[in-house]
Amino acid sequence: MGLNPQNIGISMPHGYAGSYARQPDMIVTARPAGGQLPIAFGAALEYDAKGNAVPMGAGSMAEKFVGVAAREVKSALNYLEQGVGAYAPGEAVPVFMRGAINVKCCNGTPALGGTVYVRVNANASLPAAPVGGFEAAADPDNTVELANCRWAGPADANGIAELRILTMNNA
Repeated sequence: MGLNPQNIGISMPHGYAGSYARQPDMIVTARPAGGQLPIAFGAALEYDAKGNAVPMGAGSMAEKFVGVAAREVKSALNYLEQGVGAYAPGEAVPVFMRGAINVKCCNGTPALGGTVYVRVNANASLPAAPVGGFEAAADPDNTVELANCRWAGPADANGIAELRILTMNNA
């Protein structure tokens, strides 16, 4: 019977979108989920007119960004997608307002201290960059720059990168 050596590797993946990356400098608050569609873990959020958390999307402005939908322990609804989750309309959404959180970067290459953008208009030439997604590359007229956020390093093989929210916006 021989030994079974294991190699841990030299880099670790970041994990799942919506998972906090570092403690203790983090501020999280709970808001009801607004709108008609579920809010995915790791989604960029803003408040609607009633103060409900809703995903940023078409026509959103950078000034309205309030945080990221944090990943909480919830039962998976689909066996094959254990790492995917969402908050249904009316459920409490933990809004991650300051600190380090993992998000999916849908376009560009995040780098330490790099500028963070959110897509607010679709671009047919970038089909993997959905409206409301975080990006590391500007797409004029289609993305807005989040002045209070920076990338904290490169993305892993799954496109998950650490996002730092430096200051609270629209608390």
